[in-house]
Amino acid sequence: MAANKIRVKLVKSVIGCKQSHRETVRGLGLRRINHIVEVIDTPEVRGMINTVHYLVRVEG
Repeated sequence: MAANKIRVKLVKSVIGCKQSHRETVRGLGLRRINHIVEVIDTPEVRGMINTVHYLVRVEG
């Protein structure tokens, strides 16, 4: 049984953001603008995405 995955894309630069938000973006595995990663859809990951919602876009 495959776990549900979601694609997260970094659409805005982390320059000028809070340090904790930069660390959250790195924790999601995002490195640069337009970088897309697939992460397992868990409540923890959803919380990270909600924290930096203004920097990322969720696909699927």
